[in-house]
Amino acid sequence: MAYSNPLLTKPITEEALKNHHCWENVDRVSGDPGTTEFKRTARLLQSLWRESKGLPIGSQPMKPTKDRPGRPLGSRIDLQAARESGANFLTDKVRGAAKERLANPQPHQMIDEDRLYCDLLSSMPLCFNLFGELAADLALADKAVHTWWPDTPGTVTAVEFEWSPGRSLKGEYLENRSAFDVAFILDLGDGTKGVIGVETKYHEHPVLMAPTTDAKMERYRTVADASGMFANGSQEAIIGTELQQIWLDHLLALSMPQHPSGEWAWAKFILVYPSRNPSFAQVASEYQRLLSSQDTFGVSTVEELLDAGVLPAELTAAFRERYIW
Repeated sequence: MAYSNPLLTKPITEEALKNHHCWENVDRVSGDPGTTEFKRTARLLQSLWRESKGLPIGSQPMKPTKDRPGRPLGSRIDLQAARESGANFLTDKVRGAAKERLANPQPHQMIDEDRLYCDLLSSMPLCFNLFGELAADLALADKAVHTWWPDTPGTVTAVEFEWSPGRSLKGEYLENRSAFDVAFILDLGDGTKGVIGVETKYHEHPVLMAPTTDAKMERYRTVADASGMFANGSQEAIIGTELQQIWLDHLLALSMPQHPSGEWAWAKFILVYPSRNPSFAQVASEYQRLLSSQDTFGVSTVEELLDAGVLPAELTAAFRERYIW
């Protein structure tokens, strides 16, 4: 479904970006003008949205100090105002889902609350804005999941944000602190459970990950080999490249049916990103070509999820105005 955002009516120029405090060096991706243009447009859209709602401008850093004074950053809301208003969340139900998650921390979780509240570009509030209303309506969540991903078995029994089956560093799952941005927990009807783990992206682009320890890499390879999801030699084409982040997210899902408890009988990982972000479109395509089976991995654009028509109309309209062009 074509959509023309009413907030973006003028050309995206350097002058326009500077006028709205959106000219940021970090948005330039060397050798990739398409992704650079996307990132700059996304940042400007967030600033224009903030201005249209009368929200005070934030800063870099989020908490200026005497030793580190701040400068205006259009894609952030003033931190105090953001925390008081919850304006980074599009509806009351979304706001409630975020508050509920923060009130129930998981061991070893990695959530930056300030960023969640005030950073308009962050994919974390985007995840809550896209899926948060489903947490309060499991019947709607079940309908949405089976509409978006028809091969999903069972029934949705929970919607969990920034969720991991276990962040233990002692021999379970991936032995790291990775988590899904959102997880849909499934009752498979036979006493076992399933999961759809989702990673959401917006303004980001794939980057090389820092080297990890030999012990952790051995664990990752063990999970990958046991899954049978990777074509011969494909892992060597993944490790050390921009594909590795997707691989690790996928491996978290693959590790769950391998757990000795037998609790998890089915798992799938879904990458969600806006169609205008060319960098994730490219790496998703490259990653899919390296799999021996597509059964446990999927890709959806944000626009595809919205166009399916299962989310409330008011939320869909607000989400498009906020994020899509």
